[in-house]
Amino acid sequence: MNPFQQQGAFSWCELMTSDIGAAKDFYQQLFGWTWKDREMEGGKTYITIKAGEQPVGGILSTENALSEEAPPPHWGMYVTVENVDQTLELAQSMGAKVFVPPTDIPDTGRFAVFADPQGAVLSIISYN
Repeated sequence: MNPFQQQGAFSWCELMTSDIGAAKDFYQQLFGWTWKDREMEGGKTYITIKAGEQPVGGILSTENALSEEAPPPHWGMYVTVENVDQTLELAQSMGAKVFVPPTDIPDTGRFAVFADPQGAVLSIISYN
């Protein structure tokens, strides 16, 4: 199974933190993770987490949050879907609250962030 192509598979994890340097130090010492920085639009930086040579997640500053209602520092999970827009519409019809509407990530895909009716936050993504 390829989690980047499998509908419903958890495929990516991401840390939103207020102190990237401290987070990098902590997780490098804890797990031996390394990093690769990538410039995003608007002069922001996305940090890819690598376990060995394998990309396994990312780190963003809470200052880069796309929603004013973003929670405090946290780990988030992405679930692969075939169509972000349709999946988000279905989630909303079932009582989900949208935090980040469908948004394109250059050279990656399209994602959205919502909370389920109980308030648990989850991200969905379709990859290019």
